[in-house]
This record gives sequence, C-alpha cells and structure tokens, in this order.
Amino acid sequence: MDSKGLLTQIATELRTPPEQLMTESLRLYLEHRLRLVESELLRLAHKYGVQTVAELDRLVQSGKVHEEEAFEDYFEFDYLEAERDKIRELLATLKAA
Repeated sequence: MDSKGLLTQIATELRTPPEQLMTESLRLYLEHRLRLVESELLRLAHKYGVQTVAELDRLVQSGKVHEEEAFEDYFEFDYLEAERDKIRELLATLKAA
C-alpha cells in the first residue's frame, strides 16, 4: 500500500479528514524535531557558556577557547542553528496554511 492509501485508511479508521491528519502529523513531527535540535543547541551552549554560534566564535577569536577544541562543535552549532530556523519557518508556514 502506498503512503496516500495508508493515510486514507488511517484517517478513515480515526474518522478524521485526511488533510487534517496530514497537517497534524507534520506539525507534531516538526515540533518533535525542533525539540531535538534545541536540546542539542542547549548542550553546546552550556558546554561553552554561550547562547549562539557567534558568541562561540568570539570566544575562539579572543583566545578564551582554543580553536582545536571547539572546531567540530562550532560547525555543529552553526548547522543546528540553521536547522532550528528552518524548522521554525516550516512550522509557521504550516500554521498559516
């Protein structure tokens, strides 16, 4: 069975319009993913005592944190901030629809 057929079957059994089930499922998925990303951001923020990747960059530039020690975390922090922003945009789009 394809995903559309499965969606229709589940929606029928739950007596929910397929569009509502799809929208609610996407919202829950994005919210879950956002929580995971934010928890990783919080872990990195606590590790270095910063709030953003820009603050971490300033610590590295000032020599308070060695570049070698923060190298991988810096790129992960940057990626996670971008991922968080993208998920927030998708949630806003979903809510506006």
